[in-house]
Amino acid sequence: MQSHPAHWIALGFGSGLSRVAPGTAGTLWAWLTYALVLTHCSDALMFWLMPAAFVLGWWACTLTARHMDVADPGSIVWDEVLAFWLVLWLLEPAGFWQQALAFALFRYFDAAKPGPVAWADGLFKGFGWRGGLGILWDDLVAAFCTLLVFALWRIIV
Repeated sequence: MQSHPAHWIALGFGSGLSRVAPGTAGTLWAWLTYALVLTHCSDALMFWLMPAAFVLGWWACTLTARHMDVADPGSIVWDEVLAFWLVLWLLEPAGFWQQALAFALFRYFDAAKPGPVAWADGLFKGFGWRGGLGILWDDLVAAFCTLLVFALWRIIV
């Protein structure tokens, strides 16, 4: 992790090094950092922060996967971090229980990879810019699915 600054980002500042469920650990780290820091950001700042975090993460994930010589290592969790930040931001204002439900739904979509998430997971494979995009893409689709469930719930209820 210490051999390159990109590894710090891609590995979620160490959260991806968890021996048990690194994706869940990365998502928990995203939730914590969002609660401590990002809730204090304006919508305008978040509007610019999300694409910047995407581009930075794309670079970091691409480089880290190449250095690890694994196309999509489980320890790379920036994809979970970015996607869950997006979910939390778009759900605001959301209380603890809504955020906890979003966490559970996001983890389900990310881990089980139903339908569109499985499609997204297989879309970009390999190394280089395409592989780095693939690392991020399926989690962004999982975030979309999570947000879609909330949107449908709000329409129905």
